[in-house]
Amino acid sequence: MTLTIPTMLTLFRILLIPVLVVVFYLPFAWTNVAAAAIFIVGALTDWLDGWIARRYGMFSAFGAFLDPVADKLSVTFALLLVVERYDTPWMALLSAVIIGREITISALREWMAQMGAHGLVKVANLGKIKTIVQMVAISCLLYQESLLGLPIFRIGEWLLAIAAALTLWSGFDYLHAAWPTMRKKG
Repeated sequence: MTLTIPTMLTLFRILLIPVLVVVFYLPFAWTNVAAAAIFIVGALTDWLDGWIARRYGMFSAFGAFLDPVADKLSVTFALLLVVERYDTPWMALLSAVIIGREITISALREWMAQMGAHGLVKVANLGKIKTIVQMVAISCLLYQESLLGLPIFRIGEWLLAIAAALTLWSGFDYLHAAWPTMRKKG
């Protein structure tokens, strides 16, 4: 197996996860800034690996498998860190909606692929918007502090609520697209 540049970037994103966890728990005042920066680097790497793959035709089966896994792992671990630090019912509910949808849609995609109908559950524009809102929200929540008078953490909370709503909406779209196959093969 030859590793493409996009796949190496995806592997790098996965390697950033334990770094994020360690930095998040360091006992220094700057760790929130560093944790947010690490998460942002991962999010930008996610965009960059997709751009390189499309622009230069650097696709691989391993990369196609690994990219969504890296996305789900980084979002899940970051949300777990945020919920651990801000253990409110609201934060837990929003995070559970996002993580639960990711698990459900991953299982749906796998099942649909086994049924030979994988093309029915591909990423749509709504999912891309959801991902952008989610990445900005998590970055704000990890950053925590006000910036230029803006309440970054509160903005992150509201963006996470919007991301959770978009998550439900896009999840419904996936289930709606898969429903005819689910009924037939049921």
